[in-house]
Amino acid sequence: MPLAIAVCVKRVPDTAADKILDPDDFTLDRDSVEAILGPVDEVAVEEALRLKEAHGGEVTVVTAGPEGALVKAARKALSMGCDRAIHLTDPALHGSDALAVAYALSMVLAGRPFDLILCGSESTDARTSLVPPALAEFLGLPGLMAAKVVTVDGAAVRIHRERDNGYDVIEAAMPAVIGVNWGANEPRYPSFKGIQTAKGKPVEVLGVAEAGIDAARVGLEGSQSRVLGVAARASARRTIVVDNKAGDAHIKLADFLQEEHFI
Repeated sequence: MPLAIAVCVKRVPDTAADKILDPDDFTLDRDSVEAILGPVDEVAVEEALRLKEAHGGEVTVVTAGPEGALVKAARKALSMGCDRAIHLTDPALHGSDALAVAYALSMVLAGRPFDLILCGSESTDARTSLVPPALAEFLGLPGLMAAKVVTVDGAAVRIHRERDNGYDVIEAAMPAVIGVNWGANEPRYPSFKGIQTAKGKPVEVLGVAEAGIDAARVGLEGSQSRVLGVAARASARRTIVVDNKAGDAHIKLADFLQEEHFI
């Protein structure tokens, strides 16, 4: 059965880049740093493409944010092989917390005939892991999280849910929301042809009003959590010198680690 798959992606700062926060509202100044497609979202995109290759169908990439979300995140997904994109962009979304983002995405996706909605299980800038389960809740769909393996059998989707000591096998009827874990696959590199064709793929652009989003439920004012302050991590470090004049440095080091409860 051909699958209609949506995959939600986010533009995040490059892990190695220095981050700058707005001093007024403590939101990340995303235009001041190099941005990339979220690495865990990239794994979700790869999983969506593999499901499409196995079953047929179409993959739609969904992103929210300013123009950079389309250029840095959605375009990368399109160049990997996604078929079309939906870009939710509106100044009213600025400062939305995880719950507000999940609500906004649910309004974009509600009523569209997707069999599966895939997300990276976490973003590398916020790391809350809240959006995928909240999205499932808003949509009233089964939410299968921490997926390391995703398979489809008829009208059902099955995942291996990663645990510390193994995995659980979880199954649900489609449509469903899947949170894909880091390491589920090795994302493909976009080909030159893929990069070129991505520029011509259809992009549906929506604002808050067009998506039917209640503006009072998004943005800084509509979010239920807010950052009240930030501080740089202390850079001073304790230095311990272990001498080995008596040839017993290994014992001293082991004793130190044990006293500090590192081992």
